Amino acid sequence: MKRAAFAAIFVLAIFFAGCGPKTETLSLLVWEGYADPSFVKAFEDAHHCKVVASYMGSSDELVAKLRGGSAGNYDVISPSSDVATSIVRAGLAAPLDLSKISAYPQLSARLRESPLVKANGQTYGVPFVWGPNPLLYDTNAFPKAPDNWSDLWNPKLKGKISLWDELSSVYMAAQVLGYDKPDPSQLYNLSDEQLEAVKKKLIELKPNIRKYWTTGGELTNLFQNHEITIAMGWPLMTTQLRKLNYPIGETIPKENTTGWIDHLMITAASSHKELAQAFLEYMVEPQTQKLVTDVTHYTPANPATAHLLTPDEVKSLHLDDPDAYMKQIYFWQDVPRRQKYTEIWNEVKNAQ
Repeated sequence: MKRAAFAAIFVLAIFFAGCGPKTETLSLLVWEGYADPSFVKAFEDAHHCKVVASYMGSSDELVAKLRGGSAGNYDVISPSSDVATSIVRAGLAAPLDLSKISAYPQLSARLRESPLVKANGQTYGVPFVWGPNPLLYDTNAFPKAPDNWSDLWNPKLKGKISLWDELSSVYMAAQVLGYDKPDPSQLYNLSDEQLEAVKKKLIELKPNIRKYWTTGGELTNLFQNHEITIAMGWPLMTTQLRKLNYPIGETIPKENTTGWIDHLMITAASSHKELAQAFLEYMVEPQTQKLVTDVTHYTPANPATAHLLTPDEVKSLHLDDPDAYMKQIYFWQDVPRRQKYTEIWNEVKNAQ
């Protein structure tokens, strides 16, 4: 009798345990470095949830996945400034309740005031981090930092270069051709004639191209394996390579460079909007932003992060004078003729 009673209690315990609250899973589709365990685990522990991240290799990949019917697979995304507006316009992002993001007023006023993620009196994204697309180079191969993007066309660099498989390479060639003068926003509004000239210029560079990279890890490996000596990259790769004791240099050429402001958004299709809102709040707090910069070396959107950094870190992240650094960066904008740009880039890659 006692055994029967014990068995019944055991079965009921299993039943009620199975009916207990399930652990929520927050799904991210973000850039590399934006879901590192060094800062994500604390959020998981505090909210008794699981954060699962997928990484994108380009802005176009993000948009394609959101438009391709898989938007419901993701709760939080990190679009860059070139596609943030189109995501809002397409109704793929949910409006935010900024009153629930206590650190929002601390964020850089210039980034908060950007119209990129605003529509109909509502805000659809919070600025997260920002940075340039710098020129990375092997300091053993280049004792002196390269001065210009046009240096990439030097015949001595045959087979030694890697470019990002992304429209940033189109913008860079447009800079070499001077299309950013006098108005840098022209880079994102090139005419058919200008795009044809860009295509011709990039095809002329192909003998020097070892490979077009698609992920940060891929570019890091290309340098580490000594397959290339120079590339357009991200500060993330610089950080990764320095941790590996690789002699990597990073510079912004005289022509300046393009760059990005990455926002965090909640997808309109998310079924975990309350948890996603809490995640956004956590990610822009100074303590979290500090941990993010440790991984990526991108400049945090929250200037209050500077209080948690050493003077050298503040200087290297340009938090001592962000306005001066921003003058060297032509931040990505919405590209009205993005499909045409993509066609041009694909023609460059397919050219023999």
